[in-house]
Amino acid sequence: MGWFWADSQPKVPVAPHPTAPGAAIPPGCPMHESQQSKPSLPAAAPVPEKTEIPSSCPMKKSADSPFYSAPNSSTPETPQSAPPAAPQKSTSTLSKLNPLNYMFASISQERAPNQTVDLGVDREVSSIPRGDAEGNRSIPPRSRCHTDTPQDAVESMVAVHNFLNEGAWDEIIGWERTFAKGLGAGWDRCRRGEENLAFNLMKEDALGQVDESTEPRLIRFQGRPQELSPKAQFYQLLGRVYPSMFETSPPFDRHDWFVQRRTPSGSKEVRYVIDYYSAPPEPNGEPVFYLDIRPALDTPTAAVERLMRWGGDVWWKASGGVVREPGHAHPQA
Repeated sequence: MGWFWADSQPKVPVAPHPTAPGAAIPPGCPMHESQQSKPSLPAAAPVPEKTEIPSSCPMKKSADSPFYSAPNSSTPETPQSAPPAAPQKSTSTLSKLNPLNYMFASISQERAPNQTVDLGVDREVSSIPRGDAEGNRSIPPRSRCHTDTPQDAVESMVAVHNFLNEGAWDEIIGWERTFAKGLGAGWDRCRRGEENLAFNLMKEDALGQVDESTEPRLIRFQGRPQELSPKAQFYQLLGRVYPSMFETSPPFDRHDWFVQRRTPSGSKEVRYVIDYYSAPPEPNGEPVFYLDIRPALDTPTAAVERLMRWGGDVWWKASGGVVREPGHAHPQA
């Protein structure tokens, strides 16, 4: 890059004429400068004043550049020399989301311009208890689901969505009732297999033997459809290695639910991972879904709980538990 100056080529300085002591300096002399504005330069080597380098020049962008010129405080500020304004804090998208469900706190329920089907604006109350307040969680109205879903499919989509959520919560309740009182009590339930565990949980419900004060509550949840869980990734790997046995489509959705577990020593938070799979439809055309629900491996306790449920079922079947303990066998329908 070349050098550019506003002044013409400086003339060779001429030695000043001697003047008598006390004589006034001629007004045309280059030394005749106001001492209050800036100090005078040596007379023997006058330096032409530099003009502002254009703002488009890359040499002036950084203060570390040897060509950087600081703004002159004695002259009015120009857009090029004005100090940068303090950056304003911009509101991020995450800050606009409700931390309990990672959805926008305020969503318009007004009728869309292209909407031709009337969609409900009232919320329905689910059976899932809230973790931050009394009562149960409410289901968003149909009118909020029109943006990404065809309006004629909203009703069926919401019905399936609510059905899956209720089923997921029932599975989580089974986990919590099994292990909320500790690993010892959990193993006593798991060691007789999944069939007996499900039967005993159903029996407690029917006989009213459930303590409502110890029931879990949903603190918050988060949808993560673009992130495969480690277990889902492992299944996809097995499907590539052994396609005849393990080939399956990846889950179409994933949720993380944060549950308040009420134990004898107090409450604690447990994260559950839910993978949503679609299965071949029924002969009558009804859709079929499969939910894989388990505690996330955030703690060693969660790993032991998952091992107990899997190992207990394997042990019960492999050891002939139905024959060995007929009194505890699940009655066949």
